[in-house]
Amino acid sequence: METKKLVILSALIVLLIVLVLAFFKCGGEEIIKPLPPASLEEDKSSSDEPRELQAVTLFFSSESDEYLHPEEREIPTDSSVVNQARTLVQELLDGPEGDLLNPFPPDTKLRELFVTPEGVAYVDFSREIRDHHISGSSAEIATVFAVVNTLTRNLDSIKKVFILIDGGEKDTLAGHVDLSRPLVPRKDIEAR
Repeated sequence: METKKLVILSALIVLLIVLVLAFFKCGGEEIIKPLPPASLEEDKSSSDEPRELQAVTLFFSSESDEYLHPEEREIPTDSSVVNQARTLVQELLDGPEGDLLNPFPPDTKLRELFVTPEGVAYVDFSREIRDHHISGSSAEIATVFAVVNTLTRNLDSIKKVFILIDGGEKDTLAGHVDLSRPLVPRKDIEAR
């Protein structure tokens, strides 16, 4: 009986020590408070201010040939390479403003994009890019290299592009271009 009391008392002492340590350790952490409403309004108004624009070149397909044709645009300047890359890909997905053709299937979405320190952009598209892609090697080359050439042409820090679909690596988009490795730009398919 005496041993049982001693075991229970020891367990209670250990539990008390753990609780005291947890209390003092957590007690020193800063409590995060929400910003007052005035600060939120200030932040909102500063984001509504016009931002500086930069000229970029996007690549789209053409009905007349199998080359990628440049289309000049202006997008907001951003200090983050990732944000600039996201804007460029979204502009591609939105399609051309002129007579060129959009090489992306309708409803294709950009899921995620990040850039490694080595200059490899990982661009993750929704499954529509694969599920609704029109067949043919020319169409697949146009889709893939519209992304690769646009990103590498406009962002010096991006050297290669790795295309992902629905969060994972795929061997190919439609059976013609190897997507199992990062791709470098192909200037030979750009219209002159």
